[in-house]
Amino acid sequence: MEISKQLEKEFNLKPWQVENTLKLIDDGNTIPFIARYRKEATGSLDDQLLRELNDRLMYLRSLEEQKEKVINSITEQELMTEEIMKSIEAAQTMTELEDIYRPFRPKRKTRASVAKAKGLQGLADAIYSQEKGQPAPSILAEDYLNDEVETVEDALQGARDIIAELISDDPKGRKLLRYSIRKNGVITVKGAQEDLGVYEMYKEYSEPVSKIARHRVLAVNRGEKEGFLKVSVEYDKTIATDILTSLHCKNNNSATDEVIEAIDDAYNRLIFPSIEREIRNELTDSACEKSIKVFSENTRQLLMQPPVKGRVTIGLDPGYRTGCKVAVVDATGKVLDTGVIYPAPPHSKIEQAKAIIKNFVKKYKVEMFAIGNGTASHETEVFAADVIKELDCGITYMVVSEAGASVYSASKLAAEEFPDYDVSLRSAVSIARRLQDPLAELVKIDPKAIGVGQYQHDMPQKELTNALDGVVEDCVNSVGVDLNTASPQLLGRVSGINSSIAKNIVAYRDEIGVFTSRQQLKKVAKLGPKAFEQCAGFLRVAESKNVLDNTAVHPESYSAATELLTLCGVSESDVKSGNITALTKRVETDGTSALAEKLGIGEPTLKDIVSELAKPGRDPRDELPQPLLRTDVMSIEDLKAGMELKGTVRNVIDFGAFVDVGVHQDGLVHISQITNRFIKHPSEILKVGDIVTVWVIEADSKRNRISLTMKNPNK
Repeated sequence: MEISKQLEKEFNLKPWQVENTLKLIDDGNTIPFIARYRKEATGSLDDQLLRELNDRLMYLRSLEEQKEKVINSITEQELMTEEIMKSIEAAQTMTELEDIYRPFRPKRKTRASVAKAKGLQGLADAIYSQEKGQPAPSILAEDYLNDEVETVEDALQGARDIIAELISDDPKGRKLLRYSIRKNGVITVKGAQEDLGVYEMYKEYSEPVSKIARHRVLAVNRGEKEGFLKVSVEYDKTIATDILTSLHCKNNNSATDEVIEAIDDAYNRLIFPSIEREIRNELTDSACEKSIKVFSENTRQLLMQPPVKGRVTIGLDPGYRTGCKVAVVDATGKVLDTGVIYPAPPHSKIEQAKAIIKNFVKKYKVEMFAIGNGTASHETEVFAADVIKELDCGITYMVVSEAGASVYSASKLAAEEFPDYDVSLRSAVSIARRLQDPLAELVKIDPKAIGVGQYQHDMPQKELTNALDGVVEDCVNSVGVDLNTASPQLLGRVSGINSSIAKNIVAYRDEIGVFTSRQQLKKVAKLGPKAFEQCAGFLRVAESKNVLDNTAVHPESYSAATELLTLCGVSESDVKSGNITALTKRVETDGTSALAEKLGIGEPTLKDIVSELAKPGRDPRDELPQPLLRTDVMSIEDLKAGMELKGTVRNVIDFGAFVDVGVHQDGLVHISQITNRFIKHPSEILKVGDIVTVWVIEADSKRNRISLTMKNPNK
């Protein structure tokens, strides 16, 4: 199999696209760098498709390596044939390859190997041949009696064990059965104890293997793991017997009867348990793969939420007994002050708390509150809304997810960043900064702890970590990073920079004051030419005299960008002031194709340069809808059926989306209530951070559940 041909077919790409992309990957270029700065080579493939292609490339290369090992093993056993070689070369998956290799794989002690050791291989071969006119198996067996095989029945049983293993190892039979069980098998779930708790709906449950939804696969897997459920695959044995009989029964004689008995044993003891495990694993792998994609997309949207820039913010980390921790941070995220208030039970020192917050607001000119959504969040939200009313000075607030904040606060990283602060106060700082710049703050937290998916703790952790690390890397590089303010954690997510180089950048920055050009990066310890090539375009230096240093234009394209400015009669000061009308007119007049050719660059690169010159230092997140800030609060008891509300999508899952409508408890919009047209998944319509209009279907305060719809009931 030619891997490049396979990738062309699977991804519907041209040969040159695959060839160039593979070369770029093999040369050690990062996915963000390839996606952004090698568009001409790849045909402008985006980062997500490049990651999928890279993952598939790794799988196919692993498959080729495994094929080599299988070929070597079979050849060493002197059992290789032309037919086996063709089968190996044609194998498209690890499962197919495993089926081919199964008969040749060195086995531990089995019933068949014991029978072979007793000298019963010849009897098994004679019976399996089912030749017409040969003596009955019981007569043939008499020639195989010895000290270890004392009776005819012992000999026949040993022969059947050998035949059963032969049938089990037959790749054709396994392939047909696997296909049939996938198509016609049923997942059956039963309760393993009286009280099933959250698994009550699965007490007596069944669903076709071919139709079971991935979130149900993960749910029953967890129930089984926790001991609440018993899960199995049910399949009509008659169909299986017919398939195996058609492959292994040649005549209708007494030898065939022995083969039929061996088929029954092979299916029950060897084949079905193996295929059942395979199918359960396939369902789990597929569910995990798709759930990781949903989790990744949710994380991407969360990280890319627009920052609320330039506002002094109070972060409130709510709590009951230990009080609400308060942190005041300036517009850049620097901590100005901290404290603890007790506005919630059991203390309820509301007036004292108000006095402290009002003092902070006046002293530091606070413009915004960020409230964590954990314990005592609702009481803190009510308190904050009252303070806002009393101050009446335009302050707004937003409830912020504090998922992972406690993990970060107790981490070594937080201790290094805030050595003088208590763990709980660090959390309040993190909450404030999450509102100011979600990306810069959330990169400090393990993506798995952010909590915008389903069953993330049940996922294969390596695959989940790799996927989420890729998302964080893509987000950081698409936004760009301020070289003079970024934390080591943020810098460590930049293309070509590892944690060691990130620390060296910060150390160099501390030594020189601030970077005044991208070229200074070359003086950072361990940041060599390759690392510079990979990272330079993603780092912004607002303090540089060269305006291009504050754009996503790569240093390798500076000469082309400068020539373009000269050609259009536009100066760098014009770019800084946003006066590039002459440039855009020239591009329109000449056309990007002709202009790119004149400058000796690709058309995609020219378009990117023009886009960057139009908005130097721009943050692509600023173009997205701003987050929904509130000034007042409601409770679940205030909600009535039919009430229209504005809300923020907090999580998108297989069966719907959770929306924050400002009552502390997120409401569920079931997939059937998102739109009137059919959709396979809520992500077709919604993403984390979307501001949506919803209507209340039901608000159950006893069970703390809110059902919402996005379908206007008045139409």
